Amino acid sequence: MSQTAVTPVVLGMLSLGPRSGYDVKAAVDRSTRFFWAASYGQIYPELRRLEREGLIEGEDAPRGGRGRRVYSLTKAGREALAEWLLSRTTTIELRDESLLRLFFADALPGDQALQLLEGRKKGHEEYLEVLREIEARPGGKDPDFVDLVLRWGIEFNEWGARWCEEHLERLRNETKAA
Repeated sequence: MSQTAVTPVVLGMLSLGPRSGYDVKAAVDRSTRFFWAASYGQIYPELRRLEREGLIEGEDAPRGGRGRRVYSLTKAGREALAEWLLSRTTTIELRDESLLRLFFADALPGDQALQLLEGRKKGHEEYLEVLREIEARPGGKDPDFVDLVLRWGIEFNEWGARWCEEHLERLRNETKAA
């Protein structure tokens, strides 16, 4: 199976039950987008490709006057998902524009560079708010590993906000001392 960056998320979402492309995107926006985003421009072509490869099958299911196609995993799709899940190759890749800005922040006057770190702290706090809202929503407990990823997000952003505050304080003190 050839794989794109969005293949695992599409197969994974369909493993939870049949969905349209719109439903896949909506589920991504409520869950994996916090660490693995996928756009409509990625999802729809991927659905067509996976259907051609026999990993999913689609069925027309119009709703009202709108065309709609609902996809399900095939046996081959479940096997491909399991193969990816159990693969020994795991890449931990972080693309973080805020960190990239901090990396180059020495090009700015000190007060503007500190504003970047303050913005990062605010970003962690805002993310934390969203994740805590997800945690508090009614409807029962998420599956164990979905909950585990939510816990990671909460703890990571708690740590990130603390880290930013500690280093804001340190850098401000160094600036005063200079």
